[in-house]
Amino acid sequence: MRAVQVTTLEGPEALTLTDLDEPTGDGVVIDVRAAGVAFPDALLSRGLYQYKPDLPFVPGGEVAGVVRSAPEGSGFAPGDRVAALTGFGGGMAEVAVTTPDLVFALPDAVSFEAGAGLLFNDLTVHFALRERGRLAEGETVLVHGAGGGIGTSTLRLAPVLGASRTIAVVSSEAKAEVARAAGATDVVMLQGPNGEGWKDAVKELTGGRGVDIVIDPVGGDRFTDSIRSLAPAGRLVVIGFTGGDIPTVKVNRLLLSNVEVVGAGWGAWWMSRPGYTTTQWAELEPLFASGALVAPEPVVYPLEKAGEAIASLENRTATGKVVVSLQ
Repeated sequence: MRAVQVTTLEGPEALTLTDLDEPTGDGVVIDVRAAGVAFPDALLSRGLYQYKPDLPFVPGGEVAGVVRSAPEGSGFAPGDRVAALTGFGGGMAEVAVTTPDLVFALPDAVSFEAGAGLLFNDLTVHFALRERGRLAEGETVLVHGAGGGIGTSTLRLAPVLGASRTIAVVSSEAKAEVARAAGATDVVMLQGPNGEGWKDAVKELTGGRGVDIVIDPVGGDRFTDSIRSLAPAGRLVVIGFTGGDIPTVKVNRLLLSNVEVVGAGWGAWWMSRPGYTTTQWAELEPLFASGALVAPEPVVYPLEKAGEAIASLENRTATGKVVVSLQ
């Protein structure tokens, strides 16, 4: 089978396209049509992620395709359209094997390319809003990095889960257009070399009240202003640090404003709670099937350009979700 491999820890550009033996083992065998690209793929390609697989390895943790075979009693059969999680690797190959609990029926309304980009982002955001952010009906949600995969997922899911307003913070007009297309109620542009000005714009938009939830996959310099932008009893939900720097919290700000900073480590959560992802998909899948929740069309790269696809997340030029096509 064709696959891409990380053979040296020199970054996405060093990925190689190769022919490998198909994977073996018990589980659901999937003929992969598309594989999702996520920020951990970039970190893994440099040996900077907390999980460090032995070289060489195939990157990619989410796929969409057609079931070739499945264990009896798994609920899947040959020919089924599915999306699936493959762990920390193995996705960017023509064949993948994973456990039945990490395989999800893909509605006919969702293409393979779109399906390959749903799980990491939408299940992470669903967890962040539902479980950690405790989103309530009528609340306002602000998201940083709104032109990226987590950002656009937040803008799509928040209204479906009860938010009445979504505010997108972006760094360029191109990303603003992506955020608007994803459903942002309002868009705020970062100003200046250090991204100043967005907090004041948000205060003005909310009449000085602030927002109920901030979804932050970026971190970095804007973190303190995110806390300041919260309304009383607001929640800042930390998803990642694509900005590079890991910020610190002065807890007196939390005390004085009655606000919270909470982490949303979706992977750690579901890996210690068997069946949790199945429960998430049971809520989301009917929404996709009915059209109430529309899967965005991702940016698609061919398999031979998987390194470029991963690099687009590392250098933050990506808009929306990025996937690799194997069709």
